[in-house]
Amino acid sequence: MTTSDLVGLRIKTVRRQRGLSQAQLAHPELSDSYVSLIESGKRTPTPAVLELLAQKLDCSLSYLINGVTAEQMEDIELALGYARLALENGEVSEARNRFAELLANANLTGLTALRQETEFGLALATEAGGDLAEATAILLQLREEQLPVERSIELAMVLCRVYRESQRLSEAVEVGEQMLTSNARLSWSDSLVELAATLLAAYVERGDLLRARQFAAELLNAADVLGTPRSIVAANWNASAVAYATGHVEEALSFAERALAVQLENGHPRNVARMRLAYLRRRLKARPAEAESVRDALRAAVAEFEQTSTSTIDRGYLNVDLALAEFLTGDYDQAVKHATLGRDLLPEFGHALGAEANLLLGKVYNAVGRADEAAAYVASVREWLTPLPDARRSAATWYATAESMEELGDADGTVEAYQRALACVGL
Repeated sequence: MTTSDLVGLRIKTVRRQRGLSQAQLAHPELSDSYVSLIESGKRTPTPAVLELLAQKLDCSLSYLINGVTAEQMEDIELALGYARLALENGEVSEARNRFAELLANANLTGLTALRQETEFGLALATEAGGDLAEATAILLQLREEQLPVERSIELAMVLCRVYRESQRLSEAVEVGEQMLTSNARLSWSDSLVELAATLLAAYVERGDLLRARQFAAELLNAADVLGTPRSIVAANWNASAVAYATGHVEEALSFAERALAVQLENGHPRNVARMRLAYLRRRLKARPAEAESVRDALRAAVAEFEQTSTSTIDRGYLNVDLALAEFLTGDYDQAVKHATLGRDLLPEFGHALGAEANLLLGKVYNAVGRADEAAAYVASVREWLTPLPDARRSAATWYATAESMEELGDADGTVEAYQRALACVGL
């Protein structure tokens, strides 16, 4: 049924409940024939006529338009607000349950915008909980609907990010490029810059570094023209990732520091926490001599992550990064603890971070003379990397695995790992 059909049916139902004829409802402002046309769905009443009919029928305007009373609408909006708040506060399971319960509310069915917002919130909560496959399914289903332009762009950005987090890099690139192409006639906006920055990160992950370098410069120019905090953060942060990937380490840290400074003043707590972590990760790898101060900052970040809506995978990254810092500063027990915790937060196998965690565990055990355990952890890297598509990050992890196997005297494993690394970059 069309919207006009539904509105007409509600008017007819309430009129009959009130014991009124069409002529009685119409008199004196309207004709009974006009009321008949409205009830049959052949005429769409103006807002003024709808308000008049609501008064004459002694019911809420909200009910005639949406099929819910004003009180029911208030309850729905309040429930949606609580779900959003739970997500913002890092109560991911609570948020997911609240969004799901709201979607089960029959009164939400006719409220298209609120239902779409609820489904999008459920996708975000599901992503934050680490269930990337389910988050993808929700987003793809929602993508099939008619959405406002801004919501379509935001959905494409999240879907691009979830694909990237799932190592489905070709699909991440396809989603981002498709949305940017379809909105090519629009001027740059915050949402388009953020979408483009997410696409840029997928280029880096996939190893399209020349394209990424060119695109990063375009985004920086767009952000400078816009001059908004959101665009400046998105463009500078992802320009940092490109600079780091192409070996321009100090340039990368400079871009990252600018982005983080703006984010600290204007950003959502979750985004601040995630960006601070990624900045510390880059700093740790670029400046190993600063491992002690980075370690202290990462220890402080643990509490920050617990209080925000960071995802399970975010917390996995935090623990693995902290494990590396603990290893570099000589606290091997803490390195083992955090590497194991970070790995165990991830989906079983099929994630590069799990491979990196086991590789780090191999280095720790090798450093303390427990060669057999070290070899077992390094060998298990295959189980994490084999299901993944060939990509730049997989190549780097296979290469590091080969080096570790070489140190442990595993000649056959070393050759295999080097071959896998070459295959990941098409050689």
